[in-house]
Amino acid sequence: MSRVSDLVDAYGAELALPWRAGLSGGERVWMLVYPPDMERSMRAALPRFELATSESGHGCHQIDLTDNLGRWLAGHRHSAAFFEDPSDLTPAIIDQFESNLVSELRERLTAGSTNDVAILMGIGSIFPFLRASSVIKAIDDAVSGRLLVLFPGLHDPETHSFRLLDARDGFNYRARVIDPQKAIT
Repeated sequence: MSRVSDLVDAYGAELALPWRAGLSGGERVWMLVYPPDMERSMRAALPRFELATSESGHGCHQIDLTDNLGRWLAGHRHSAAFFEDPSDLTPAIIDQFESNLVSELRERLTAGSTNDVAILMGIGSIFPFLRASSVIKAIDDAVSGRLLVLFPGLHDPETHSFRLLDARDGFNYRARVIDPQKAIT
């Protein structure tokens, strides 16, 4: 069985568990961690994740961050300057992007029902401009059902920390990790 199939099966096993009410936002976030070189395989497997979701009786919608930064920059009044000299992307400009991104994500998440899974992909595209941890923490309380974050990076089970693209110091987060090793029976 392939690594992607193992991840889809582990996700299906997580879906089969009863959904408790009254969880905090962070507890409604699921992290599906995989090596960064599997990103294209994971995107190709999205229909399998959607099928597993619908077969479990839950709704599903995708949120793709891949093009958000490029679209936001292209629409900015100083876009020509940013593309000419990327050093013009000051922390204040990046803060504007983060605020815009968080607002958009919160709006999309609150539109879902308590029976839905929102699949968040493309989180690696915000690196190195934003920290995945700050974005996830800023939106977790807007999750109505569950948020599945497709996370290209590493998870350290001892410290429960995550490292996006294995590039930064890890962040500790209370999300539930979907682990194929634990799902295999």
